Amino acid sequence: MKPRSSRIAATAAAVVVLAGFATACNRGSASESAAGGKPALGIDLPRADSDFWNSYAQYIKQDASTQGLNTLPVSNSQNDVTKLVANVQVFQNTGAKAVVMAPQDTGAIASTLEQLSARKVPVISVDTRPDKGNVYMVVRADNKAYGTKACEFLGKQLDGKGKVAELQGALSSINGRDRSEAFAACMKEKFPGIQVIELATDWKGDVASAKLQSTLAANPDLGGVYLQAGGVFLQPTLALLQQKGLLKPAGEPGHIAIVSNDGIPQEFDAIRKGDIDATVSQPADLYAKYALFYAQAGAEGKTFQPGATDHQSTIIQLPNGLEDQLPAPLVTKDNVDDTSLWGNNVGK
Repeated sequence: MKPRSSRIAATAAAVVVLAGFATACNRGSASESAAGGKPALGIDLPRADSDFWNSYAQYIKQDASTQGLNTLPVSNSQNDVTKLVANVQVFQNTGAKAVVMAPQDTGAIASTLEQLSARKVPVISVDTRPDKGNVYMVVRADNKAYGTKACEFLGKQLDGKGKVAELQGALSSINGRDRSEAFAACMKEKFPGIQVIELATDWKGDVASAKLQSTLAANPDLGGVYLQAGGVFLQPTLALLQQKGLLKPAGEPGHIAIVSNDGIPQEFDAIRKGDIDATVSQPADLYAKYALFYAQAGAEGKTFQPGATDHQSTIIQLPNGLEDQLPAPLVTKDNVDDTSLWGNNVGK
């Protein structure tokens, strides 16, 4: 039998632990009271090394404030799934009633999604679709359409012949796979005279630059480049072409046709200068707006069905939830100044 003093110490320690646990569990209630009864929302940003995601973060902050939402301290998992798991655990411990995330590795988040589902915490996945695990709503554009639009534009620019380098995103991500598969299928079907040189980059700009440099050395007749993510690939690509004396304006002999994905202001400026030819505008503003909309709705127990929405999108049924496919237009010199494009409104 333990001495009485030891039993007292152990009992006191247990009381402290239980009190701490109760405090953690009640933080959400306290937060809700302070926010007029609105449920607490946990938001994790996926990375801070991309202009696109930094713009998304600004919209999240702006919209959460404008809508008067009750958000827990926003975290950033920095493209690291282990950090994302840890951040989500903090959300659970502090009373989150819904969680917004954008898992960059869509195959490694399943167990965390299962835990949240078991606790009836709805998850909104932004831009990426988890391979497994229940989600309340995926807020995303049709990424296969990104690859198809890029293929069709480049194919016409090159008159159906020549060589194109494709800077692929991570193939562990549904976005990287969707864009790559659609681009390859379109090229094979519509432009069989174009050779596609696939360069896996894991969404890393330095890797993309190094691989593109090697490709240019081996293929001096390269006619086009597809950037699957302008936020991380645009600057290193243009810097490399400038260094090699290959950055010719559109319309001039020797111009390498470039199509990007993201719709950031820097891409629009590059289109105006003729450095690149087009981009597919991912709606960073709508990603933030509807991620928060669905998070609030999920926390309040609302449900949705597949079909057309009132914001020019379509909700589709997934094996593990629903997906709201938001519009993502192709931007060229013809419409780059359209004021409805979010890339023309950043910071305004």
